[in-house]
Amino acid sequence: MSKKLYENVNSRYFEAANAMKAKDQRRRIVAYVESYDDVFFWRMVLGVLENEKRYFEVMLPARKEGLGRGKKSALMSVVDNGAGKDMIACVDADYDYLLQGASPTSRKVLGNPYVFHTFVYAIENFQCYAPSLHDLCVMVTLNDHRIFDFEQFFKEYSEICYPLFVWSIWAYRSGHYGEFSISDYGKVVELGGLDVHKPQLALAHLRQKVQRKLLFMQRHYPSAQAAYETLKKDLLRLGVTPQNTYLYMQGHHLMDAVVTPMITKVCNRLRLERENEIHRTAIHRTQMYNEMACYENSLDDVKKAMKRNQGFVRCEQFLQIRETIQNRLDEEENTSVSSPSNNSD
Repeated sequence: MSKKLYENVNSRYFEAANAMKAKDQRRRIVAYVESYDDVFFWRMVLGVLENEKRYFEVMLPARKEGLGRGKKSALMSVVDNGAGKDMIACVDADYDYLLQGASPTSRKVLGNPYVFHTFVYAIENFQCYAPSLHDLCVMVTLNDHRIFDFEQFFKEYSEICYPLFVWSIWAYRSGHYGEFSISDYGKVVELGGLDVHKPQLALAHLRQKVQRKLLFMQRHYPSAQAAYETLKKDLLRLGVTPQNTYLYMQGHHLMDAVVTPMITKVCNRLRLERENEIHRTAIHRTQMYNEMACYENSLDDVKKAMKRNQGFVRCEQFLQIRETIQNRLDEEENTSVSSPSNNSD
């Protein structure tokens, strides 16, 4: 594709292509995403919104330099090239949703009706959705014994982290992010060691770390208390509660530093439990070897399983994405029907 054509690939380009189709053909809506990992996620979001009138094609942005990757590339393809009903961007919310226009990128994400986002920080947060994690452990180990209460743990984890999370958003909204960055916050809320049979020990240690940082923030920014209390109310309006804070934290850090190590430890316990059962119940040595070989060949990898985790489809914020896009599609269709240019004389 020539440089000239790349420069002209905007919403009007796709609108013209759709206009050339026969009336009984479905309209193609191009959805630009940030990376290859995002393609399947947004296919899950958009697939159920297809009907006899429209279908979506999820892809990375194409540029003269090649395929574009990253949030900036997806936003440039839509915002800077003229977004429209036939070309949308689907991106991670990051902090941009919670910043509510306090940065240029936040204004681009929230101010354009053809840019849709995850509401939670990123796709990784959905893959860490607590009610889905037991099923993920079963997928990995083929052992359905519940030895860890993920939902209760992440409820308590979130409640501990929440007050400091509000400070983190305050720092970005007020321009103090250089003094308390996302990575600074992430280091504080890392779990460190976790005994899956005694998770309260890890939570108690976390509570101490968070309290120390809270005292530091309160002492260094005493005049921010009123803004802090107002921000809590605003975050609640946006869906952030003390019980679900983990969904709005930096996604890859949550997955890599908190959830994956935890899942690995739980799965190791479950595997050992199943292996001990095979040793205990095998009638003879040959049967034991055969059962062990069969079991080991059926096991899955934790990281790969987390990438395939789809248990978040019942998550409130995931359903919110679909509802937002559906509402936009309905508005477009209603506008099209009521437009004088589409009415017969």
